[in-house]
Amino acid sequence: MECQRNISEFLLMGLSSKHNIEVLCFIFFLFCYFAILCWNLLIFFSIRYSSLFNQPMYYFLSHLSSMDICYTSCVTPKLIGDLLVRRKTISHSNCILQVFVMHFFGMIEILILTAMAFDRCVAICRPLHYMVIMSRPRCHVLIWTSWIGGVAHSLPQVMMLICLPFCGPNEIDNYYCDIFSLLKVACTDTYITGILMVANSGVVAFVIFVLLFGSYVVILFTLRHYSSEGRRKALSTCGSHISVVILFFGPSIFSYLRPPTTYPEDKVFALFYTIIAPMFNPLIYTLRNTEMKTAIKKVWCQTTFLGEKHN
Repeated sequence: MECQRNISEFLLMGLSSKHNIEVLCFIFFLFCYFAILCWNLLIFFSIRYSSLFNQPMYYFLSHLSSMDICYTSCVTPKLIGDLLVRRKTISHSNCILQVFVMHFFGMIEILILTAMAFDRCVAICRPLHYMVIMSRPRCHVLIWTSWIGGVAHSLPQVMMLICLPFCGPNEIDNYYCDIFSLLKVACTDTYITGILMVANSGVVAFVIFVLLFGSYVVILFTLRHYSSEGRRKALSTCGSHISVVILFFGPSIFSYLRPPTTYPEDKVFALFYTIIAPMFNPLIYTLRNTEMKTAIKKVWCQTTFLGEKHN
């Protein structure tokens, strides 16, 4: 199919048209992005260089931290830079690329969260067979499956978007290239394309959310047979997972499981799964996790000690 378009760039409307608000947003989101990088790198290296890396749950957590960095880096640096300029533009090719990498890393993150839920379900429901079921080769397979799932999810969307004709208005009322915003400015009937996008994004996210919810119901049902101390420890770990799932899936389902149209509130909900969730994920997983806090102290205190000894 021949691709037709008369515009080479899109004009992003951003978060606000008021300069004072944009300055405040610049300071706030610069801090958020710095926190995302520092906290997720802290978790990644603390797990990678400690014995926790041998445990499936923390193996998945290290990959989740790296995906948080990749996912938010698709949007946040440009958002921060655009807050300092009056005219916010993005080329057609970069816009399509942004859609691809966002949905690619976003789907990988969703599938890693699914693998983490499966890991907890096995650990609590089949504790005697846990290390056999969650062997390192199987963990590798789950991670590679997540990457393949990311490609399978994002590639069809880009193929549908890349040949849409854009010949009229080029204003996108958002701070990044969103699928529904692009469909809105396309110079053709996008009803069928919109339905396919909803099926590929919203329905998939909702089905995975239901599966995750069901796995935690099974876990809670199984915990009835545990001691009070065992229930407390399991609920602490699962509580962290559930918080992350709700923080990420809630706004995502609202944004994509609906008729393919745009609303002013989309910007606010998008901030949750592009910036807020990646920033709070490390805190959620470490604040009540004794093993994680011990690993952080051990790795970084040992690194500091070796550095002082070397000097």
